[in-house]
Amino acid sequence: MKFLLFFLFLFSDYLPPAFSQSNLLESVKKNPDEAINLCNKFREFNSKGISANSDKAIEFVSKKNNLTPVNAEIFSIYVIGLHCPDII
Repeated sequence: MKFLLFFLFLFSDYLPPAFSQSNLLESVKKNPDEAINLCNKFREFNSKGISANSDKAIEFVSKKNNLTPVNAEIFSIYVIGLHCPDII
């Protein structure tokens, strides 16, 4: 039992991001209008030759949603997959 508690304590720093990512992805499902607005922004980037996976697009998502760059990239991929698969 002590080993399990030690293990949980040791890796407790890694648990909140895993839980917060599922909340982040749920927010996309619950706010389709926000996701569609983001799709429109991605289309605007695409029209200028900028990929939705580019640093510029990820930085935009990061600042707009107050996310880390990694979470912004995950968020972007999820939005694209659910709401705008035509985005590149």
